[in-house]
Amino acid sequence: MTQHPYTYTILRYVHDPRAGEALNVGVVLHVAAERKLLARVRSTFGRVKAAFPDLDGEAFKQALREVERGIERVAREIEKGGLLAAAGDAAAFARRGMPEDDSALQWSPVGSGLTADAQATLERLYDRFVQRHDDRVRRRRDDEDIWRPVRERLEARGVSVPFEEKTFAGEVDAITFRHAWKNGQWHAYEGVSLDLASQDSIMEKARRWVGHLTTVKDGLAEPLKLHLIIGAPQEQGLKEAYHKALTMMSRAPLGPEVVEEDAIDDLVSRIEDEVRAHAQDRGHPAARGG
Repeated sequence: MTQHPYTYTILRYVHDPRAGEALNVGVVLHVAAERKLLARVRSTFGRVKAAFPDLDGEAFKQALREVERGIERVAREIEKGGLLAAAGDAAAFARRGMPEDDSALQWSPVGSGLTADAQATLERLYDRFVQRHDDRVRRRRDDEDIWRPVRERLEARGVSVPFEEKTFAGEVDAITFRHAWKNGQWHAYEGVSLDLASQDSIMEKARRWVGHLTTVKDGLAEPLKLHLIIGAPQEQGLKEAYHKALTMMSRAPLGPEVVEEDAIDDLVSRIEDEVRAHAQDRGHPAARGG
C-alpha cells in the first residue's frame, strides 16, 4: 500500500497554566495527499477528573465538543480542495478549528510520519498519547481533601469551632481564609495539597503561597496566626520537591505554622484545648458539637 506523509498535533488540557500540569485529551491528524483532516478527542473525562478533582466536568465536555465541531468544519473545507488543502500542517489546521488563547485547551508542537491508513494511524496515536495510561491514573487530592480529616476529627471529639470565612487585606492584595476564628487573635487554617504531578508544580504552588502572603503582610491591620495543613504527593520521586516546598512555606511572611498530615491529631488537640479555654474565659460551658 502507498504510504503518504502525515502530520499530527496533540490537544492538551492545561488545568493550571502556572503549575504547568497537563493531560493529553485528543489528537488531530492531517494527510495532505488525501486531503484528510481527522480528529479524535476524549468522550469520557474520568481520568482528567481523577487527576484534577475540581474540574468542571460539564464545561470540559462542552469545550471538547466545540473542538470537534471546529475540526469537522475545517475538514470539510479541506475536502473541497483549493489553496486551503495545501496551506499548512495538522497544527495549523487545528488552530483554525480552535484558535489558541489563554484557555485550558492548547495544541502541542507538530509531529510527523508516514501512513498507509490514516484512520488506523489516528487510533494508534490516540492510544499512545491519550488512552494508554487511563487505567494507571491516581486520584490526586485537592485542598479540601487535606482539610477534611481536621474537620472530621473535631466533629468526632464533639468540638464545635466557630469557624468563619475571613478576608485579610494588605496594601495591594487580600486573601480569604475559609476556616478562621478569633481567640484573642485570629487563627486561620487551610489545607494545601501538594499531591501534584511534578516537582515543578509542587514548587510553583509553594511559590504562589509565599507570594500571596508577601503581598498581604504589608498593611495587615489585624494579627493573624496561620496554620497550613500540607498534603504530601503520592509518588516517592516527588518527596524532595515536597520537603523543599515545606521549608519555603514555613519561611513565608506571617510565619505560618506548617503542619504535615501525620501531625493532624496534635493540631486537633491544640484546637480543642484553645476552644474549651476560650469558652471558659467567656463563662460558657466547654464548646461541644451537637
